[in-house]
Amino acid sequence: QVQLVESGGGLVQPGGSLRLSCVASGTIFSINVMGWYRQAPGKERELVAIISSSGNTNYADSVKGRSTVSRAKNTVYLQMNSLKPEDTAVYYCYVVSDVQYWGQGTQVTVSS
Repeated sequence: QVQLVESGGGLVQPGGSLRLSCVASGTIFSINVMGWYRQAPGKERELVAIISSSGNTNYADSVKGRSTVSRAKNTVYLQMNSLKPEDTAVYYCYVVSDVQYWGQGTQVTVSS
């Protein structure tokens, strides 16, 4: 059993920054991929950024150049800069080990 605990969401003004964190704990086999997805109201869940065990990254075009995904042991981070109102969503931590695991989500609201 793996538990994912996210933190760092909140309300931020347009142009601001946030750093999301997700710690994976429990019985964990080798983690292959860690990252973040998001889901805005009325929209499907979409990839934000992922990072492999070898450090390869993949970003959504909408956040490329404004976000950085990183990992340390069983923790994955998402640094988001120059935030826009369209970044408002619930952000979900995503981990692939023996199976896929999802966090419960953390709300990010970008508004003045």
